[in-house]
Amino acid sequence: MSSSYEVRRILGDVPSLGGRIKAIPDDFLVEEIPAYEPCGTGGFLYLWVEKCDFPAEKLAREVGFRLGVKPQDVGIAGLKDRRAITRQWVSVPIQCEERLADFDDGLLRILGVSRHGNKLRTGHVRGNRFTIRVRDLSAEGKEELPRRAERLRATGLPNAFGPQRFGHGGETARLGWSMVRGEKVRLNPWLKKLACSAVQSELFNAWLDRRIADGLLRVALPGDVMAHSPRGGMFVCETPAVEQERVDRFEIVPAGPMFGPKMLPAREEALVREQELISGRGLQPGWEPSGALFTGTRRRAVIPVPDLGWTSDEDGVVVKFSLPSGSYATVLLSELLGPDISPACEEMPDEDGA
Repeated sequence: MSSSYEVRRILGDVPSLGGRIKAIPDDFLVEEIPAYEPCGTGGFLYLWVEKCDFPAEKLAREVGFRLGVKPQDVGIAGLKDRRAITRQWVSVPIQCEERLADFDDGLLRILGVSRHGNKLRTGHVRGNRFTIRVRDLSAEGKEELPRRAERLRATGLPNAFGPQRFGHGGETARLGWSMVRGEKVRLNPWLKKLACSAVQSELFNAWLDRRIADGLLRVALPGDVMAHSPRGGMFVCETPAVEQERVDRFEIVPAGPMFGPKMLPAREEALVREQELISGRGLQPGWEPSGALFTGTRRRAVIPVPDLGWTSDEDGVVVKFSLPSGSYATVLLSELLGPDISPACEEMPDEDGA
């Protein structure tokens, strides 16, 4: 099986602009866009927590330790980058209130407190807002970046999975493919889920790459599964000429396969393309391992980035944008600056995404 998961850039084979990100944590600010705001009453405290250069996977444990509760009593909607300043809602039981005064230090601090009636759970997040400083751009790079940003705002961002989804050197994806081939792989349940997700994500990226190569990223094909944009339900395209007008207005977009039994099936030409993708990997229909790990879904092929903006100063360029849950800032930065910017990023795989 091929382990290739890179997707060609929608802006084409344009030169890399260079530049550095995350030179210091302050260069990378991520603010969570919650699915809902706390109502102000209820049995749970909602803490607007800022962390600086702190590992996401340790956040629940550290918050629980500081407030005297178990990690499983701490609610978090999604993981955020380590080498960054990140702000997000965290829920804890109401009895933690008396210990809030001693919470803050240089790594974690509480910026706001509210209440709500339920514990915050994984997936209770709409997206993330990014403010990213790019240092050491050349004068030519500072001139070129705004032009690329304008083009990206017009075309939309291919909703590819970033390299971090596949593990260091693609190792997580390789484990997943071993499971698909029926090899005995001893993994804990969490890593099994990640490995299966990496296989789904790699196949989605391959589907997306071909759509871009064929000029079909924002084209309605017969039998395509279409999704309302930026959120909403899905349906099968039966009248491409009619639906294309909605695609052009960014009301709907094609939705690519995250293979599994619950995935809404494509038809006609779109189905043929997906079958060719599978057969090209030496797989047959029904190849997914049984069980709940490959449940299946659809992922939007392209997402609008209408708030993509930038400012320039003596230290470089500051890029600002918002992305829905499950989409990758590294993918957008790669489009703007070139693929060599990606290794500097250490985004966590989104647990709140597709």
